[in-house]
Order: sequence, then structure tokens, then C-alpha cells
Amino acid sequence: MMLLQPLSPPSLHLLFLLRHWLTDAYILFATPYFAYDIYAMFLCYWHKLQVKGHEEAGQSVGSMGAAVIGYLRREFLMVLHHIFMVTFCFPASLLWRQGKGDYFQGILFLAELSTPSVSLGKVLIQYKKQHTLLHKVNGVVMLLTFFGCRVLLFPYLYYAYGRYASMPMYQVPLVAPWQCNLGTALLWPLQLYWFMLICRGALRLFTKRSNSPPAILKADGNLAPANGCTTNQTESHKDQH
Repeated sequence: MMLLQPLSPPSLHLLFLLRHWLTDAYILFATPYFAYDIYAMFLCYWHKLQVKGHEEAGQSVGSMGAAVIGYLRREFLMVLHHIFMVTFCFPASLLWRQGKGDYFQGILFLAELSTPSVSLGKVLIQYKKQHTLLHKVNGVVMLLTFFGCRVLLFPYLYYAYGRYASMPMYQVPLVAPWQCNLGTALLWPLQLYWFMLICRGALRLFTKRSNSPPAILKADGNLAPANGCTTNQTESHKDQH
């Protein structure tokens, strides 16, 4: 019940001093996952190119180099996000913070609460269940969890530190470690961009403006139409114009 009530500064001070083994252990698990996921996403992209009708214009299906370039062009933001997590967040979480800030580290882990709904949405699309009530309910859950656990996450971290240090929130970036400010500056805009795409996809799903098969925008910036294959976001912009 204490966690449901506003914490006083002394309580916050004690909370920030707590240590838990899982904060470091999870990083050791997540870092190889991000590295592997880059390769796994490429394999999915590569095998889709082998399926007739999924080839990109002007790209040879048998050319691995062209496939890599096409993959990086399509999934640039997601690959950049994964590389940043491996090259920056790994040393920042295990080395630079020097055993401090487990509270903030745990708050950052809450971002993954939005992942199950994002994954379930893709599974439902693959099985062509995008017209079901489950898909719509999952879309609402994804919208709420992504907003609460990714968009509001970074402002809350600065707010919580401001309460801990007894200073206004706008002064926190001036005293926070540069690694924290840099990580926020690089990660938060991505969350805002993906949330905008999710909102637009949800609006399209519920309003059904067009006669084309319903589509939902994934958090990686790609459209996932009813046939289960992904559509480049740039191409969708061209269609709208």
C-alpha cells in the first residue's frame, strides 16, 4: 500500500538507496537479446523477399548485399535503437552508474510492459484476426501501456529525481549525469514518434476511413496490413499524397 501513496522525500531517499541483483542481471540478459534481435529481424526480412509478391521494387531477391541495404533502410530506426541499447545503455547500466540508481533502472524496465500487446497485435494480424474484438481491445491496451510506460517514463524520471533532490523539475537536467541526459535525448524522441504512429494506426482502425484492408501501425514504424506483410512507412506517405 505504501507504493500507492505519494512518497515523502525521506522515503524517496531510502528508496533510491535500495539495491537489487535483478537490475544488473536483466541487463546481462537484455543486451545479447538486442544484438540477436537485429539478426532475427533481418532473417525475417530476407525470407519475406523469397516469397513471390513480397519483393521490393528494383531489388534482386538473391542479392544479400541489396537485402542488407533494403533492411537497414526499412528498419533504420529500430536497428539504431537496438545498437544504442547495446553500445550505450549496457556500459551506462553496469559500469558508469557505479551501483547507484537501481530505482531509476527499475523504472526504465517498465518500458517493456508495452511489448506483449505490441507482439500480440502482430500475431493477430498474421492470423488475420484484425477484425476481432480481441484485436481492438489489444490495440487500446497497447496505446495505454505505450503512453504510460514509454512516453511518460522519461518525464517521470526527472520529476522523481527532482523530488528526491528537492529541486524544481526544470533544474534536474542541469545536475543530472550527462549519460542520463544523452540517453533521454536519444530515446524519448523515438518513443514519441512511435506513439504518434500507433495513434494514427488506432485512429485508422476504429474509423475505417478507407475501403482497403484495415492496418495497424507497429511500434517500429511499419504498417502491418491484413495480409500479414509489412509496408514501408515512406511508401504509405506517398500513397496518401
